[in-house]
Amino acid sequence: MVESKGWNWKVVPENEKNVWIEPAIESYYFLDRWRKKDYKVFLDLGCGMGRHSIQFAQAGFDVNSFDIEEEAVKATCEWAKREGLSVVGKVGDMLSLPYSDSSIDCIFCRNVINHTDTQGVIRSIAEIHRVLKKGGECYFSLASKATYGFKNTDWPLIDPNTKICMREGPEYGVPHYFADYEGVFELTKEFKLESIYHVENFYEEFGHGHSSFHYHVLISK
Repeated sequence: MVESKGWNWKVVPENEKNVWIEPAIESYYFLDRWRKKDYKVFLDLGCGMGRHSIQFAQAGFDVNSFDIEEEAVKATCEWAKREGLSVVGKVGDMLSLPYSDSSIDCIFCRNVINHTDTQGVIRSIAEIHRVLKKGGECYFSLASKATYGFKNTDWPLIDPNTKICMREGPEYGVPHYFADYEGVFELTKEFKLESIYHVENFYEEFGHGHSSFHYHVLISK
């Protein structure tokens, strides 16, 4: 099993970090859903610069902010302090979450859990199962084998589902697990699979259009 790695925020220009303080579109749905379910204890698994930690803290959740990168957790906690909000930040590896069994109501984990290899994803899913309360939910996304990264022959393949990102930038050298439908079902077999969507995202870069594919998955314990 390879070493889990997170984003190298030090190479992200300050003016580009603004993109990562705006909550992802999915977060609004889950904030509303989980508030209606009276969930209270929230885990931002892979908190990055803190956009979802702040969003859920402002909505009254008890927020746990977790990331493998110390800089990310520090930035999140400093942002919360400026806003007069309370979050509990911890640095660590998602392969061994520093939370008690059955202690978390809901988990938001967008484009994070795939930053390891196949065995690492399996262990991370097992950790999510351990820390979730019965009846709790987790949303996570996984890169799809339909996306460009898996098809890129310049990225080394280290197991049937995992390549090492060789694109210059914050993800350089970071392992990327890529899923298919069968893989998602196998990973989530200990949970109730509430929903799964295969989503294509379009974006423009250097005057050219690109697209990427991700699975968006909601599971409950």
